[in-house]
Amino acid sequence: MLLCDSAMFPAGPAWPKVRVLQVLWALLAVLLASRMLWALKDFQECTWHVVLNEFHRVGEDGVEDRFFEQEPMDTVGKVFQTLVDSPIDPKEKYLGFPYYLKISYFCNEKLSQDLVRMGHLTGLKPLVLVTFQSPVNFYRWKIEQLQIQMEAAPFRSEVSEECVAEEVCSMSWYTPMPIKNGSVIMQVDISSNRLGTFIQDKCFQMNINGFLKRDEESRIVYTVGEELYDLLPEHFVGISSRPLWYTVNQAPVLILGGIPNEKYVLITDTSFKDHSFLELSIDSCWVGSVYCPHSDFTATIYDAIATESTLFIRQNQLVYYFTGTYTTLHESSRGSGSWVRVLASECIKKLCPVHFPANGSEYVMALTLGKNEGFLHLGTITDGQVSFEMLPKQWSVCQQIEVYTCNIIWSEYIVDEYTLLLLVESAYSSSSKLYHLVTYNRVTEETEIVYVVPEFVPEARGLEFLMILGTETYTKTPMVPKGISSNPYNNLIFIWGNFLLQSSNKEDFIYLADFPKEQTIKYVARSFLGNMVIVTETEEIWYLVEGTYQVYQLFPSRGWDVHISLQLMQQSSLYASNETMVTLFYEGNKLYQLVYLMYKYESRLVKRPVPVEKLLMYQQYTNHYDLERKGNYSMLSFTNFCPFSVMRLRNLPRPQRYTRQERYRARPPSILERSGFHTKNSLAIYQGLVYYLLWLHSRYDKPYADPVHDPTWRWWQNNKQDKVDRAVWELGQGWRPYAPPRAPTSGADSAPRIPYPRITSSSWRATGEARAACTLTWTVMKRSTTSSPSSSCRSAFFWTRALSTASRSSCRRKATRSVQRQNSITLKDKKLCYDQGISGHHLMKTSMMVNVVGSSGLCFQETHLESHMQGNLMVPVLIGCPPGKRLAFDITYTLEYSRQQNKHYFDCVHVDPEMPCFLFRDVFYPFFLIQDLVTGESGSFQGSYMLLVVGGGPTLESIRDYSNDEIYRFNSPQDKTNSLIWTTKTVRTTNDSAFHIMSHQSPGIEWLCLENSPCYDNIPRGIFSPEFFFKVLVSNRGVDTSTYCNYQLTFLLHIHGLPLSPKRALFIFMVSTSVIVGLVIFYIIFCLLLPFMVQGCTMLRWKINDLIASDSYYSYTSISGISSMSSLRHSRPGSIVSSRIEEDGAERREATEGQLMTLASHLPPPPATITPPLQGPS
Repeated sequence: MLLCDSAMFPAGPAWPKVRVLQVLWALLAVLLASRMLWALKDFQECTWHVVLNEFHRVGEDGVEDRFFEQEPMDTVGKVFQTLVDSPIDPKEKYLGFPYYLKISYFCNEKLSQDLVRMGHLTGLKPLVLVTFQSPVNFYRWKIEQLQIQMEAAPFRSEVSEECVAEEVCSMSWYTPMPIKNGSVIMQVDISSNRLGTFIQDKCFQMNINGFLKRDEESRIVYTVGEELYDLLPEHFVGISSRPLWYTVNQAPVLILGGIPNEKYVLITDTSFKDHSFLELSIDSCWVGSVYCPHSDFTATIYDAIATESTLFIRQNQLVYYFTGTYTTLHESSRGSGSWVRVLASECIKKLCPVHFPANGSEYVMALTLGKNEGFLHLGTITDGQVSFEMLPKQWSVCQQIEVYTCNIIWSEYIVDEYTLLLLVESAYSSSSKLYHLVTYNRVTEETEIVYVVPEFVPEARGLEFLMILGTETYTKTPMVPKGISSNPYNNLIFIWGNFLLQSSNKEDFIYLADFPKEQTIKYVARSFLGNMVIVTETEEIWYLVEGTYQVYQLFPSRGWDVHISLQLMQQSSLYASNETMVTLFYEGNKLYQLVYLMYKYESRLVKRPVPVEKLLMYQQYTNHYDLERKGNYSMLSFTNFCPFSVMRLRNLPRPQRYTRQERYRARPPSILERSGFHTKNSLAIYQGLVYYLLWLHSRYDKPYADPVHDPTWRWWQNNKQDKVDRAVWELGQGWRPYAPPRAPTSGADSAPRIPYPRITSSSWRATGEARAACTLTWTVMKRSTTSSPSSSCRSAFFWTRALSTASRSSCRRKATRSVQRQNSITLKDKKLCYDQGISGHHLMKTSMMVNVVGSSGLCFQETHLESHMQGNLMVPVLIGCPPGKRLAFDITYTLEYSRQQNKHYFDCVHVDPEMPCFLFRDVFYPFFLIQDLVTGESGSFQGSYMLLVVGGGPTLESIRDYSNDEIYRFNSPQDKTNSLIWTTKTVRTTNDSAFHIMSHQSPGIEWLCLENSPCYDNIPRGIFSPEFFFKVLVSNRGVDTSTYCNYQLTFLLHIHGLPLSPKRALFIFMVSTSVIVGLVIFYIIFCLLLPFMVQGCTMLRWKINDLIASDSYYSYTSISGISSMSSLRHSRPGSIVSSRIEEDGAERREATEGQLMTLASHLPPPPATITPPLQGPS
């Protein structure tokens, strides 16, 4: 950097040194300001502006809602009922989310609708990427890294009376704000489609606030206290800063106390982008007792800790907690009605945070005074339920380290090791104190002193660091420890007070001499990604790159003065001449400061970034410069101490393999309006389809492998032409390349993707499996030797560290550096680091650090947006089973292989494509797939596993789970009760020979169904053979050493053609034979007797006909004679009888004839008639 001005720098050393420095600082400020103005000229400062709107308030201007509603809304169903011609499922009930994201942008801190309209007309479309944070309790919710990218839909705002334009006066873009069960933190990234105005990408958190509710008047109020609206200067001015404690990446709501003599706290759900000022609704009473040290009463909230769903505070010596209402986490309303006091009989002097969850729970620690001094209380928070346990369980720490009295100053819980790290103070004389670093293991209940802090500060003698070996010379300044801090990713532990000690194994410590012994550290803030800041009692700010030994002072410093001067020149709203720091904290890998600014007429609380890179760069420029005389003018030059110019990473795999992120891409419904603006109905459709997409993803848990292992495959499998509502809905899945089935499984997902140039600020996480190997290749270009003579040109020397946390089992890693101009690092895992775990569960944290010696705080890379530090790379690595891996039953290959081996395949009579049948007498050859739902890869499972029948029934409705004793009897080759369901020729068994151990090379399974098994003597239903449904469990836990994944798969297996028991078969045979024989005999008899039966029937019929004919003739003759005589003598009675016969024709014939015979008996007999004999021919 060169600046020449003969007028400003006259010939001859006539200026005093102080004036020269003042002028140099002014010139530096002008120079840097000119560079910024040049950047602003080429890149207009336009930023996204995003607010949250409720569903029914779409289109309203000036409205911003708070994020606390969590239940889906039935607001889109009526709209979907009108889509009769669209390829949607009419049987589904479509729901929507409660909120929309309203997106616009402003330039130069001003919102202009003209600019927004111009962006829309030039093709600008915001892209919203929502990343759901995984929950703490992985036993209840699935661990996954899920993202959904949505294209925003333009929407006209409601027209006001002042608007006279024909098309649009005000507009914005809208996307649904999705909510996912188990996630209360959503990271939102806003970017553009690279058309229209250049707008810088924006990233922020959209968190659910479970401490809000609606009162009787439908106003949104806090449940933890009363909201205040006046921030008075006496609440912040003259008050020292305090740490911000929370569970890293899991706490949606942050809380900060420390306001003197008041029950006031600051609370936020946007990481202090905005905040609320509350007076807590607690009783503020302090119960003293004989065993509690008495102190003055105060209402101050001293310690405040935020977890995923619970807030903790300490007031005086009392501890309270409040659980928020999070139905997305707990599936029920477990919110507290008021603050709950815990440990009421204890005297609590301090709360200590636990920054990381473990085993599905979060933790907080309470240090005691009085009767239980030497103990601590470990609080466990699981699903909003809080419980405390006093540790150590039997003897106090004082008794176990064999001292009479002691005091636990600080406690750190290393969750992956189940180890408490305690800083213990003990007095060995009336005026001297001794400090120990003590570990307590919760599993073994062992207490051990791992380090004794030196009594005095060592003499560094000009060195940057000093290894504490016990042979050093010491100053007369005593060491006074105040706390400890650990990072589970790099295993670095710091003991801090009026000194700073660093260790990677808890036993060997390094003294960092750059930190002055005259200062005392009040608290530290860590990003857990390689950066750390220190705040002293005098509000000084120091900075350290973890793994290095240089400690830099950020405030007060010359670099800070230059930065403040530049900000005041630009009239930045984030800075003031009179300000007070409230807290300092990291958000990701960026450092932020919460500051109370005091102006002439107003005061306010703001969150602003701390530009660490700029401060170090300014400080380097102001401390290292040369002023040389060149003839009649002077030359100002600056020294660059960075040993290299460019650092690039190469040979990186696809990001999905190590980020483990599943991404969906959604677009708004297509519309026909010429202007491209959407309506409320189309936005409602957008809501419903995004909700349905996430619902399909959450419900995807098929044990049978689909041809395409995609949660949405069932959506479009029968309508491939439409591919998910192409006319109304377009869905693209990012990061889901499809690989052919049975492709080889991928190895370890442990290669970084750190895009150049943002090397040191990247925060990728690599997840490794067994047999993992990762090779990083980077290229470093040395600085040219033809640069300015004052430039520092040196070779770059690299050193790497593969750091591992001490675990219950031995862990070895190998990091090698090839001696080449293009340096490579290979990170290998030797399968000895960790036990098997379910996908995404119990991941062990570690990291790899790559440092260029001499680059810490000296190497920077500038862009038009901001500066970045180079030369230090920390790569977090998670060892275990990666999220998104699952075991599935490979039904396609199983059927194909079984058909080849058995020479046939018979399916059930009633075919079910979702569950094909297998024949009982065929050998069953099961095959399984390892599916990666993130990358789309799948391959045959090559490891060992156990197969157990854990349930079953003759029908789907009658399936029951078997007891442990039944599972043993039905599956164990050692069973002697004649209860086996299946057997195999595989000889490998577990160590106790209880079960078979199988693999993809096993000879198969033969079905037995012995006498005491549940599938024995199964009654057939209908005329077909018996069927049975087996509930099969497949697990590789404890029998497979090829992977860290504990795969467990439970699926139903349909078997048909089961044989009958001998008794039942004999019974059915006898009954069937008897019935058949009886039918045959009956048929033979029937055939033999048929002619005689026909003849007999014929004779019988003739006889019957003769009888009927003769009877009819006699009856006719008699009736005719009677009728003739009656008509001659008694015509009247005859007519009466005749009419009666006609009227009563429906009466029986026998009754009529009887009446007629009775009537004829009263008449006189007819006269005798002589009939001559017949004369034949003569």
